Amino acid sequence: MVTIHKIFLNKVNQVFLDIFVFLFAFFSSYFIRFEGIPPGNNLRQLLILFPYIVLARILLFRIFSVYSIVWKYISINDAIIIFKASSPITVLLLLGRILLPDELSLLRIPFSVIALEILLVLIGASGIRMLRRLIHELSRRETFSTHDNGKIMRVLLIGAGDAGNLAAKELKQRLDLGLNVVGFVDDDSLKFNTVIQGIKVLGNTARIPEIVKKHNIEEAIITIANTSSKDIRRIVDICEGAKIKAKIVPGFFELLDDKVKVSKIREINIDDLLGRSVVNFENNLPEVTNHYRNKRILVTGAGGSIGTELCRQLSPLWPKELIMVDKDENSIFEIDAELNGESNAYNLSALVSDIRNLERLEYIFKRYRPDVIFHAAAHKQVPLMEFNMSEAVLNNALGTKNVAQLAVKYGVKNFIYISTDKAVNPTSVMGASKKVGEIIIQEMATKNDTKFSCVRFGNVLGSRGSVVPLFQNQIAKGGPITVTHPDVTRYFMSISEAVQLIIQAGAIGNKGEIFVLDMGNPIKILDLAKDLIRLSGFEDGDIEIKYIGLRQGEKLYEEVLVDEERMKATQFQKIFIGAPLHVDISKFSKTLNSLLQAANKFDERRIIESLEGMEIGYNKT
Repeated sequence: MVTIHKIFLNKVNQVFLDIFVFLFAFFSSYFIRFEGIPPGNNLRQLLILFPYIVLARILLFRIFSVYSIVWKYISINDAIIIFKASSPITVLLLLGRILLPDELSLLRIPFSVIALEILLVLIGASGIRMLRRLIHELSRRETFSTHDNGKIMRVLLIGAGDAGNLAAKELKQRLDLGLNVVGFVDDDSLKFNTVIQGIKVLGNTARIPEIVKKHNIEEAIITIANTSSKDIRRIVDICEGAKIKAKIVPGFFELLDDKVKVSKIREINIDDLLGRSVVNFENNLPEVTNHYRNKRILVTGAGGSIGTELCRQLSPLWPKELIMVDKDENSIFEIDAELNGESNAYNLSALVSDIRNLERLEYIFKRYRPDVIFHAAAHKQVPLMEFNMSEAVLNNALGTKNVAQLAVKYGVKNFIYISTDKAVNPTSVMGASKKVGEIIIQEMATKNDTKFSCVRFGNVLGSRGSVVPLFQNQIAKGGPITVTHPDVTRYFMSISEAVQLIIQAGAIGNKGEIFVLDMGNPIKILDLAKDLIRLSGFEDGDIEIKYIGLRQGEKLYEEVLVDEERMKATQFQKIFIGAPLHVDISKFSKTLNSLLQAANKFDERRIIESLEGMEIGYNKT
């Protein structure tokens, strides 16, 4: 009751203030026009019309819900509402001046009075509300300073674009965070000395050390939503040299369906430093969405790193049903629980199954009738698979054969096979088994209506069993970090980017194409280790780096995946079509049977002989 009474009184106060504004505006416009008390007929006009004008404006403000605006949060949109509520009276007065005859001179207000009156109404009605917001913000700042012992951190925003503007705006409102934005820096010289949200652009990134010292900056926030990893690394190095910590506004993938929010500003991680330039996924989103909308989509290996991210990113594309298959019950339970916790407009099925079990797989296909398959199930750990060759072959080759054959039998429209750079000139059983999978897919594509395709890419940052989590665990234990060789290099991309590119490629796959993802430049694992040490808050030398030598099946350098002179570009950025695999299918099929028989008997010698006899470029190191 007290709250309702307070709201009522607040609105009454607003009305009285507006009455004052309207009276002032109407009377002042006459006094300004005539430089004092208006003469004869104009004075009668003023005294007779003012009650009607004021009442009409109050009613229009009520109709346009101006009195529902919370003054302390007034924005440009609210000012537009005030303009719309004020315009009808002005339009009527203008029409009266133009259309009414001289006999009705009482209603024919001078043009200059009409113009002055609307100008004063807009300035007054908006101004008192803006003043209320200013008083509120100053009061909050004073209250925060008093109750929190004045602990306000002075921060610098790096990037004065859209993301910087939004971040500055929210930071000014979120005083509880204790962050005071002192200024911007931006490498666009046209922005120097401009003011955004009341905050000045102080210079470019090269001047950060100077600006930090001059303005006592304590922290920097990178507010360039789509910046490259190269620029992030450069900025982080400059900030470290200036002895301040840098944080970041999330990139495009994290902001796909959201605005920049202070709550999303986070620590810089390894994805930022070694990650990738942003893929222009948004422009292609309608085409991709339409391809998957209302389709039954089955994901094998749905509990793995790639599989779970596939499920997450396919969810917003409006599938009719998402069928998640994995042999690990714990991982499939986790992604099922995650997606079931969201508001889903599609059916979700979590199934435990081994892709080597043909009978169980056939039951799933017959029961769920998928339209699209993303085949991500695979054993991928190179050294481990050298000691478990039969498992690599049975899972990666036989499992792929099972899923592909059932896809054809049950009329699947699209089949996307997730491959690896290890399949290029393979030196490991894992790589060779994935190369076998690629050939199976290409061979199936030539004989059937199902649109098969392969997507080949390198390492993904942060996937389970990959080098980043391993290094992070070693750092948490105080070291040492184990690196196989000081010169070993690998290609990396983030899980999010890899999956977005896979989904794009799946939308254009047709007859067995091998889509190759542009992985950018190779990264030295030693540099990766050093970056993780720094991001963990340690200095060089605090954590020992120990070299342990290359393990079985590992290469010192990975193959270059994208050769733009030999590969065909697609309509999607960073997706190329590789050369088709040329093999003797008859000979390959016979050798494949021999390979699977050897794997079923755990005969590692015959497995190696069969792989070498397939003429797929396998060369055991």
